[in-house]
Amino acid sequence: MTTNKSGKSTTNHLSPEMKSSEFHRFFVDELKDIYWAEKHLIKALPRMQKASHSEDLAAAFEKHTHETEEHAATLEKVFSLLDEKAVAKKCEAMEGLVEEANEIMSDTESETATRDAGLILAAQKIEHYEIATYGTLRAFAEQMEHTEVAKLLQQTLDNEKETDTALTEIAENFVNEQAMAE
Repeated sequence: MTTNKSGKSTTNHLSPEMKSSEFHRFFVDELKDIYWAEKHLIKALPRMQKASHSEDLAAAFEKHTHETEEHAATLEKVFSLLDEKAVAKKCEAMEGLVEEANEIMSDTESETATRDAGLILAAQKIEHYEIATYGTLRAFAEQMEHTEVAKLLQQTLDNEKETDTALTEIAENFVNEQAMAE
């Protein structure tokens, strides 16, 4: 048992009223959406890695593939804490973002910094979507006093922000400059 900001005792056990509330159902539905997104991204990142010319960018995509697998596993823990089945619901936003990455790969020449710059753009759009989603879901969990769930979502949020920062560094340190010279 833990206490909330107002000193009230809280647990992760859900009352029947909480589980049936519209807000809780919406929260779980959005968890299913981001779960699908992570599963879809696990398949897309290796293609982005293979299309990368920069070794640093390829390594970043490889690292993020493993992290994304961890994110999916973390969401499975979240579902368990909420007494819900880990079921994915198609995420139209992630499908569109991955399709945009695919278009960048087909519209740019292989082994160029321009393609790498485009891949970074696509990856950062994905990261920003995930940052927005995890940040909001963490806030929802806190509001409903799902303390452990909020902690797990915060860990994933922090990791997504780190990935975004790493991609920015790769772009600003050499990829963008190399792309301008092509």
